[in-house]
Amino acid sequence: MINSRSIFDLPVKEKRLKELEHFIAKEDFWDDQNKATQILKERTRISELIEECEGIFTEVEDADTLLELSLEESDEKSLKEAEKQIFVLEKKIKQFSINITLDGEDDSKDALVSINAGAGGTDSQDWAEILFRMYSRWVDKKDFGFQIIDYQPGDEAGIKGVTFRVAGYNCYGFLKVESGVHRLVRISPFNAAGKRHTSFASVFVYPEIKDEITIDIEESDLRIDVYRASGAGGQHVNKTSSAVRITHVPTGVVAQCQQEPSQHKNKEIAMKVLKSRLYQLEKEKQDKKKQEMHDSKDDIAWGSQIRSYVLHPYRLIKDHRTNIEVGDVDRVLDGDIDQFVEGFLLQES
Repeated sequence: MINSRSIFDLPVKEKRLKELEHFIAKEDFWDDQNKATQILKERTRISELIEECEGIFTEVEDADTLLELSLEESDEKSLKEAEKQIFVLEKKIKQFSINITLDGEDDSKDALVSINAGAGGTDSQDWAEILFRMYSRWVDKKDFGFQIIDYQPGDEAGIKGVTFRVAGYNCYGFLKVESGVHRLVRISPFNAAGKRHTSFASVFVYPEIKDEITIDIEESDLRIDVYRASGAGGQHVNKTSSAVRITHVPTGVVAQCQQEPSQHKNKEIAMKVLKSRLYQLEKEKQDKKKQEMHDSKDDIAWGSQIRSYVLHPYRLIKDHRTNIEVGDVDRVLDGDIDQFVEGFLLQES
């Protein structure tokens, strides 16, 4: 008997759901609307996964019971029905397993995809355009949003590079699998001698990071100290505790002000400085993340490919990470890449 609970740590998810319900029940839950929205989204996702898992578990039990009875009574009709149920359940469990792998920080975001021709001249530029068509067809089949951001045509044929945006739930989670070098082996249509040619193109996928950075500061994260100002500043210096120092405890960022005679005014200025510093800190984090993604790109050449597309002397597409092989090359190049995407996600789960 298959235990669907083995593919989904149900007790852990149920515990997390109770924690979220506890947060939601608090009177000040909506004080921070951004945080509240994120908590509600997480609760919805976990609730849906738990419900789906429980439903699969019930169906597995029913199919198992039917299978046992049909074998005991040698009932061919019931046996075929049980086999049919098991076949449907295998598909459900596979899809469920894929869904629970897409829980990374950026998986649910929209994706930005760049395709660039590599070593191979005109053939590689043509290959880059073939890949662009393949992903465009895949996007259409998924009914995702699509927008071309940059398009550089090739010198004679194909494209030198293209960048496009794919919008939809878990777009980045699916498409991140495609990042890497793609290798094509075929008889070159641009070679008069009809020789076999190897072309390369890179696919780089990264989550769309919004430029807007919202800085939300919770009072509980602040330590505010007041003290007597020092130096030039008039009669209030060293007589009243007008100077303010604000420490953002989670990050350790400190801002202080002592220029104004009013403690309230100094606090207001210090808060502005603190927000500016936290903004810069978050911007540096995002810039670092983008740079790390850029640095992870492989050279577009031999030895670094993630997938090979062979059209001659035989027809076969092989993913070198999962060893998945497909002989129906035309179907894949027409956008049917789910078996490669799902195969990788399941392997990583």
